[in-house]
Parts: sequence; structure tokens; C-alpha cells
Amino acid sequence: MATTTTEATKTSTNGEDEKQSQNLRHQEVGHKSLLQSDDLYQYILETSVYPREPESMKELREVTAKHPWNIMTTSADEGQFLNMLIKLVNAKNTMEIGVYTGYSLLATALALPEDGKILAMDVNRENYELGLPIIEKAGVAHKIDFREGPALPVLDEIVADEKNHGTYDFIFVDADKDNYINYHKRLIDLVKVGGVIGYDNTLWNGSVVAPADAPMRKYVRYYRDFVLELNKALAADPRIEICMLPVGDGITICRRIS
Repeated sequence: MATTTTEATKTSTNGEDEKQSQNLRHQEVGHKSLLQSDDLYQYILETSVYPREPESMKELREVTAKHPWNIMTTSADEGQFLNMLIKLVNAKNTMEIGVYTGYSLLATALALPEDGKILAMDVNRENYELGLPIIEKAGVAHKIDFREGPALPVLDEIVADEKNHGTYDFIFVDADKDNYINYHKRLIDLVKVGGVIGYDNTLWNGSVVAPADAPMRKYVRYYRDFVLELNKALAADPRIEICMLPVGDGITICRRIS
């Protein structure tokens, strides 16, 4: 069938719009957002996030931006969200699995009361110590119990003592995606009824809706199936209520109900 001039114009226009949309995607190093428009994301940051960002978090964000693995950091808008969420649930006893330089950890520590606690676990102390001077300067380092090494052995030890069951108000997980299911099996016993678990990266660069043969970076493709498995498991878990939000790279909030 021959293509009409109108159809050709539409095709050309659609192609230009698609190309323009791709060009507008945020190119900031270390940036994580599912929004396709650079201008829209910058509007959120400049209108809502940066004007309210504590000076210590700004300093840590800027230090982290210079690190070669900065893609691992929590985005500024997600840090703001976590800070408010912790205040909304009146969290006091918390846990974080996956710390990196500590941006989300600092967001949590600033939101907690003076006697609040965070059990923080990461396999790399060196990255944590990059942000530690800023955390100390902010006056919240005393709230943090940092453990270097894999989280699963620590969790197994904690779960083994039933006195720890149901004692955590808030838990944030931003670590090895291939262990998210293993984390959930343990964390569900540790968070209290009414408490919250947040799983980061649950939309995984948008790859969760991409065809299996779509071009992807190797690390995105490798972890994609683990993220999909987690999302299915959370949706089917009757012990929790869930809400998946397109903040940062996707975060799923789980509230334990039984």
C-alpha cells in the first residue's frame, strides 16, 4: 500500500518527537530517574528537593558524584522521600542493607529521633567512610551501627533470636538484587506489624517491561530476572500491603499487616 503524504508527515513527525524525547532524557552521571524529560526532572529537583535538602546531604551528594561508582547512590528525590516516610511512620529502630557512601543512611539518620538507631550493613567499609566525616559533622553518627560484610549471615543471627522479631519500624534495602528474595524471607519476621520495608530499584531502569531480547547493559540484564521475581513475590505475599512508586529507579513500599 502506498503511503500518503499525511501519513509520511506523521511518521516523520513521530520519529522526530521520539528522537527529541530520547535527547531529553537526563544525562547526569549517577542519575536515576524513570522520567523521560530532563526538564521535568530538573523542575522537581529545583522546586521541591534542592531548596529543602539539608546542607549535609547536599555535601554528601556532591562528594558521591565524584566517585566512579556514583550510579549506585540514592537519588536526591528518593532521599527526600525516605526522610519524610520515616517521620510519617515515627520510626525509631531501623535497618539499612546496602549503604554505599551513606546518602540514604544520612537521610534516615536525620529523620530519626535523637535516640533512634540504624543497623547499617554493606560489604565495603571504604565507601561508607567516604561519607562518614559528613555524617559525623551532621551530628548523627551515634545513631548508626555499621557492619561490614554480607548481610545474610547477620540477618540469620538476628532472626535466630525471637526477641528480635517484630522490633524494626523501618527497613530499607538497596543492595544485591539477586538476594532480595532471601532478604525478604528474613526481614518479614523482623519488621513489626504496621512497620515498613522499602525495596529500591524495583523498576530496574525500566527493564521490567522491556522485551527479553531488548538491548540492555550487562548488569541490567543480569539482575532483571531477580527484580521481576521479587516484584511477583511481593505482589503475592498476603502478609504485606504494597505500593510501587516511580521514584528514583522505582521503590516498593511494603507495610506488614500480619
